[in-house]
Amino acid sequence: MTATVAAWILLVATAAYACGGGVDYGAGFWDLVAGGTKRGRRPRGLIDDAMEPVWEVNNVWLIFVFVLMWTGFPVFFETVFSAMWLPLALAAVGMVLRGAGFALRKPTHRLAQRRIFGAVFAVASLLTPFFLGAAVGGVASGRAAPGTTASSDVWAGPTSVVAGLLAVAATAFLGAVFLTADARRFDAPDMIVYFRRRAWCGLAAVGVLALIGLDVTREHTTYVYHGLTHGLGLLLVILSAVAAAATAWLVAGRFAGWARFTSVGAVALVIAAWGAAQRPYLIPTSLTVQQAAGAAGSLHWLLIVTAIAIVLVGPALVVLYRLDTRGLLEAQTDADVEGGAGGAGRPDAV
Repeated sequence: MTATVAAWILLVATAAYACGGGVDYGAGFWDLVAGGTKRGRRPRGLIDDAMEPVWEVNNVWLIFVFVLMWTGFPVFFETVFSAMWLPLALAAVGMVLRGAGFALRKPTHRLAQRRIFGAVFAVASLLTPFFLGAAVGGVASGRAAPGTTASSDVWAGPTSVVAGLLAVAATAFLGAVFLTADARRFDAPDMIVYFRRRAWCGLAAVGVLALIGLDVTREHTTYVYHGLTHGLGLLLVILSAVAAAATAWLVAGRFAGWARFTSVGAVALVIAAWGAAQRPYLIPTSLTVQQAAGAAGSLHWLLIVTAIAIVLVGPALVVLYRLDTRGLLEAQTDADVEGGAGGAGRPDAV
């Protein structure tokens, strides 16, 4: 029972990272395809303003996922990181480069260097979710069984490729929805139309890739396909489709802010459907939750620490996200930094 609870917590944390981090990756995707310096100035400016206050915090979810894996399910952790170390390493490098590119782009005054840092941020925002999605596809396909030797066959099969592309499309969808709401918050009507259209395009891409993925799953991993087309998995897929349709409607009107919730629900429900479809396995059909679970004492302490984290960290994250989405957080400007440095000794310096 304890292992099952821990497994569901792991799934929830994965969904939280997919949605929270996915918004940022999606913003990077639209940064990549925004066009040249003149054409892309407006959307890139909005992306910077929207992301800068909170973009680092979403990595908290990824760290939590890793802690849950190696503490609660060490066999699962060992299997995944042994069999798919390459895509995970590439994703990790992408995260580092992406963060560095975003952090260095704005304060850099030379146009050539700004373009380089911006390109690093944007390209890494595309490749990182792809490799993470490919790893998830490798798990869902069952190729990463315990004892499997690392090779491209484990993470580069049809299921992994489609999962990687679906991850990129989902992040683009989330990013465009959130940026549509941000454009309304920043009173930029032209950017509302700009990102609304991209939200619809992202949703269409997700729908097409989801149908392709379902067909690929039917052929290459029948266990997960059966779970997605029956029982709880099917119900969650249907609810996800309803949430996606609601997002398409909300983003077209004055309630784009509410579309953020429905878009997150659409993505989170798909991840929940995946988890429900492959239960009781962590890796179908070779490693169950009980087989992968760590010592009972470790699991009990893991649940206790998780409960403490929910009480202490959860409210802080809610407040942070709430302040950001309501436009009550503003990133520091160059003038703020220069003023703070120059006025450190003044009585009115903060």
